[in-house]
Amino acid sequence: MPIPIIRLYTGEDGESHFESTSIETIPHGDVVVMSELQACHEVQFAETGSGGGYDWHTAPRRQFVITLSGTLEFENRAGETQMIHPGDILLAEDTTGGGHKWRLVDDQPWRRCYVHLEAETS
Repeated sequence: MPIPIIRLYTGEDGESHFESTSIETIPHGDVVVMSELQACHEVQFAETGSGGGYDWHTAPRRQFVITLSGTLEFENRAGETQMIHPGDILLAEDTTGGGHKWRLVDDQPWRRCYVHLEAETS
């Protein structure tokens, strides 16, 4: 059973876009499925208080962003939006171009885990 991923990437037009993708898994014993190991650079945790947001920016590196609490709305410059809920995994790959912005839409803080896939590019 694949694990769903929301991918945020820079398209050929130089703008950020969203797509649904997944990480494949394989059986591991009787009741567990696991992905292959994913190489990473480092792991970091962050929290933004309820009501917070962040204006236009690009991702500082390729990274998984795993939401632990909080519900957000991400937006690209074309006005397309993507809701992010607790438990969602975002693969941020829009390290160049028009970027994205986000805002918290519920009364919870946004607690997240960044899994840096490579060193910061900016």
